[in-house]
Amino acid sequence: MNVSFQLYSSRDIPKQIDFLSNLAALGYSHVEGFGGVYADPEGFATALEKSGLTMISGHFSVQELEQDMDYVVATATTLGMKMIFAPYLEEQDRPKNADQWHKFALRLANIGKKINAAGFKFGWHNHDFEFIALDSGEFPIDILLASAPNLMWEADLAWVARAGQDPLHYLQKYAGRILSVHIKDIAEQGQKLDEDGWADVGTGTMNWAQLLRTQRQLAPAALCIMEHDNPSDIERFARVSINNLKELLDA
Repeated sequence: MNVSFQLYSSRDIPKQIDFLSNLAALGYSHVEGFGGVYADPEGFATALEKSGLTMISGHFSVQELEQDMDYVVATATTLGMKMIFAPYLEEQDRPKNADQWHKFALRLANIGKKINAAGFKFGWHNHDFEFIALDSGEFPIDILLASAPNLMWEADLAWVARAGQDPLHYLQKYAGRILSVHIKDIAEQGQKLDEDGWADVGTGTMNWAQLLRTQRQLAPAALCIMEHDNPSDIERFARVSINNLKELLDA
């Protein structure tokens, strides 16, 4: 399986490097980086090589991408990335209307030109707020992808569902823009409150069998990336989720 693991899921482990061999043994092929693992790119790259994993993608903040492109490119190059994603906006930084979202999309388009020129693919990673309608009735995700035609998408479909929207609809609508899909699950209402309502993949309410069939049909090159925003047991999540994913892919 060509499956990646978002290391933000295991951010509470004292040394992320120590967890890489566990992921490889479970059958993961790649990991996705985030700020917490970029302190020593050379050391982490060496650990990845020893484990047999590759860091094919990584997250960098909008601020880093706009203010320190040299750092982003150097880090991504050292770690062997092929794809770079901007992952989030703090609430106070989020556009409030369609015009502001359009202007933000142009900022992402400008970042994308530089990232592409450096040899990487570039996209936006969503949460729920991009799928909450503005006063105009428009959705921020639609404005982003329309206003920046070359911007790609890392689709976190569970966040789409948490926003009350249909993840299958957006998967079908933007299949040609999707570079990767975050695979995560949502617990039944009132369950897994200690894990912020998230669940191990295949144990929750997301219809991953249907979503994965559609992804393989419409966006077959998209990378599958396992993630849990707040697991109480990271080894359990990593193990249960990849085993269930194998069954889902074989279905």
